[in-house]
Amino acid sequence: MDNFDNSNFSSNANLEQPIPFDEDLDQPIPFDDDETSDSSVSHSPLSLGGGGTAQAPKIETPKIEVPKPALKKVVEKVVSTNRITGVKTFFTKLHPGALDFLDEQITKWLKDNPGLTIRRTNTVTGMIQAKKTEPNIIITVWY
Repeated sequence: MDNFDNSNFSSNANLEQPIPFDEDLDQPIPFDDDETSDSSVSHSPLSLGGGGTAQAPKIETPKIEVPKPALKKVVEKVVSTNRITGVKTFFTKLHPGALDFLDEQITKWLKDNPGLTIRRTNTVTGMIQAKKTEPNIIITVWY
């Protein structure tokens, strides 16, 4: 265990008591700018020589004219009447009864929607997974 030097303290000194001040505690604490202060710190502005206040040199920048963008002609947008607005997909198994049923489905859909104009169709065969994975014909109609 380290022994600290306690030679500064007398054995009968009360360590619980605060250190007494020699000054009157009821007097206000003086500010540094008080004329009666014995402070050796100067609060006057620091002079670096050169006389007056320093000013940054004025730099004249040449005026550059920014060219204005050329006005674009107002072009009226042309709305195409041949736009595709929807798609419908039909599919069925590849046997004669199913193909007849597919024809009936497509015909009924076209009769129920007389305002549609068919823009594009696509027919492909592929495997469709249901209870079993079987080849099907897939017809996609864009209108």
